[in-house]
Amino acid sequence: MNLDLFHSLTNKNIEFKPLSTCAVQEIHEYASDPIVSQSSGWKLMNTLDETREFIDVMINRELEGTHLYASVVQKSSGVVIGTAMLFNFDHQANKAEIGYVFHKDYWGKGYGTQVISLISDFAFKSLKLHKLHGQVVHPNIGSARILEKNDFKLEGRLIDHYFIDNDYYDALLYGKINNK
Repeated sequence: MNLDLFHSLTNKNIEFKPLSTCAVQEIHEYASDPIVSQSSGWKLMNTLDETREFIDVMINRELEGTHLYASVVQKSSGVVIGTAMLFNFDHQANKAEIGYVFHKDYWGKGYGTQVISLISDFAFKSLKLHKLHGQVVHPNIGSARILEKNDFKLEGRLIDHYFIDNDYYDALLYGKINNK
């Protein structure tokens, strides 16, 4: 997998950068937000040390070749506004899972749609994947819309799939086939 290419994805509003513990404070701002945790399925980070350790885990997964992660940076401010990921690679079936987590101050501004477009293009054109899939914590309708705007189709629902803050939530399963 081409880490350098993934880490350099860009458009007019955002750019990807390698994850780094140097951005621990910016990442912690959304990783420690209960609303973001509940919406994304990410484990809530309570301390900067927990967030730093999680960043190290993500970096190690990248080095092992099992995951791709990038900090999503808003070009106009230079601020890390989220994390983009491509993971759960199935090399035999030629597919992977797509994911994203954003600071809630940047929800509803089109950044998620742009991130999924960048990752999808990279996955289909550079990695030559056949299929991408994503899971959305229901009732996160905003996240579902992000996938739908990028031509992902609802393929199913897993009942009580997520257990977050002592509550169960369904997972909405989305997929997109590379038709090129």
